[in-house]
Amino acid sequence: GARLHYVFNKDARGLSLSCHFQSFLPSCSNRFLSSYSLSGDLKAVVRVTSGQVVVWSDRCLKKILDLSALNKHGRVYEDAQFGCLAWSTCESRLLYVAEGKRSIGESYASASSPSAGEPRDKSVYWEDWGEGLTSKSVPVLCVADVAKGTVTVLQGVPSHVSPGQGLWAHDGESVFFVGWWHEPFRLGLRFCSNRRSALFCLDLEGNCECLSGDTSSVSSPRLSPDGRYLVYLEGQVFGPHSQCLSMQQYDLETRKISVLVDVVNRPKKDEFAGLYEALPPRCWASDSQRVVFSSARRNWRQTVQSFSLHSAEKFGSWKLLTIQNDLMVVHCSHLNEAPRLVIQYCGHSYIALGIEVTPIQRAGLCSFPGGPHSQFFAEWNVTTAVLVKLGFAVLMVNYRGSTGFGQDSILSLAGNIGSQDVKDVQRAVLTALADQTAEKLLTLDPDKVVVMGGSHGGFLACHLIGQFPDFYKACAVRNPVINAATLLGTSDIVDWRYSSVGLQYSYDQLPTPEALTTMLQKSPITYAPQIKAPVLLMLGGKDRRVSPYQGLELYRSLKSRGSPVAFVCGGRHSLARVDTQADCFLNVVLWFQQHLYLH
Repeated sequence: GARLHYVFNKDARGLSLSCHFQSFLPSCSNRFLSSYSLSGDLKAVVRVTSGQVVVWSDRCLKKILDLSALNKHGRVYEDAQFGCLAWSTCESRLLYVAEGKRSIGESYASASSPSAGEPRDKSVYWEDWGEGLTSKSVPVLCVADVAKGTVTVLQGVPSHVSPGQGLWAHDGESVFFVGWWHEPFRLGLRFCSNRRSALFCLDLEGNCECLSGDTSSVSSPRLSPDGRYLVYLEGQVFGPHSQCLSMQQYDLETRKISVLVDVVNRPKKDEFAGLYEALPPRCWASDSQRVVFSSARRNWRQTVQSFSLHSAEKFGSWKLLTIQNDLMVVHCSHLNEAPRLVIQYCGHSYIALGIEVTPIQRAGLCSFPGGPHSQFFAEWNVTTAVLVKLGFAVLMVNYRGSTGFGQDSILSLAGNIGSQDVKDVQRAVLTALADQTAEKLLTLDPDKVVVMGGSHGGFLACHLIGQFPDFYKACAVRNPVINAATLLGTSDIVDWRYSSVGLQYSYDQLPTPEALTTMLQKSPITYAPQIKAPVLLMLGGKDRRVSPYQGLELYRSLKSRGSPVAFVCGGRHSLARVDTQADCFLNVVLWFQQHLYLH
């Protein structure tokens, strides 16, 4: 097969576009990392499954390093949490993260100092970093010398942290990285910006220094083009697993830290609402004076940069993908506008690529809660678009506690799950129905309302059909939280079980009867006897965040009462594999059509 490559050129006349077909790299799996050198002359590709580094120059093969044969470390990390692939400024070395080697009988407390070449005892339990990172346990920073064909595992990383998100200093003799505390034990890290971590600098001789404070959560370090400034995101430890973050700047000359963007507690209408997501890999303007990024503002995702496109009003959400030489690549879409690329330079000219799709609304309403601290953006969503094409009107609710509305809104949900969020969703549904009646649209049938959601959204969906048993006619949930009390000992983010119900968490926390009672009282399982709506459960058999036994607990309760219920099985928490997504979607549509008597 081949893929279409677009090349954008900037000159005195403006922007120009050319495109060509390029064959896939031979024997390259879907799991790989790639990175261009600063000059753009070299491209490195790491084939994760085969353990090879392939370097290309002007579409010609230049070098292959067989990492497996060199046997310095385990599998290369390709995830966005730890993984990186960075060229040095001299364009001769590559920095990346891989699983470190560990010795037989080694205690886990010392496992971050691996012994190369030692076999692993598979009968020994090794902690990992939870859902989505199950193969990640002891990351190490590695440097591949392209010219010499050698690999070095960097020494000097503090033994109490796991390194990741590495990047080269401007001199090419030291690296920056984020180190996450793994003592006394690891908690789930994916989608959790509240884990204790810090920013470090490590030279190639093994000397390491902590540059930031060590009582916060740190992520997304990005070095300015002139090599003087390092910006990064900082948040609180524990509490909501996704929160409003601040942007800090470290001056490498003065060694001082300053706040560039502070936490926004309660934004005013139409004002900047805070930072909630990772910075793009490249986010600096060429003058090293401006940082461009995307962030949520109420129901929108916007790029913090002045746009002057005549078609800007067509798109609800803008997400910066990268910026190079002041040329910004932005992904934009709306609820009824399919994604397209926008290329802009200095706010003047642009090139847009894409297609337009306009969904048609007809009878029926599908309520679609997500959560708990995430957001539905006013952007293209393929699931929503297809549901609309099939005749459903879809309502996606950003209840209080969602990101994009300030830190106060996020904190308001702690201790109020199962009540505040449920009432917000129900109020939104009733408002949507009332509005269409008031405007005499009469396209939504109040007797054909169904609900679907995943994870905490599944928690909400099951609460809704339990608290309002005569209102919803069918329900479909993916890996729902059903009983917070029984989930306590099986989730990779056990801290959230406490924080969500308004309790403080510490690593040595032991459950008390009072805490377990509070968790149970706020869980949808308590409403199971009232549920009338047919329920479809989609469960991940390998889910580390929400155990499939949560769904089975509801399944058994409903079966014992003769209430219609069915379930399908998948893989991980996100059920993200293409075939799994397709299977789940088809089952949802058929379930809703069956129980709404739609043919």
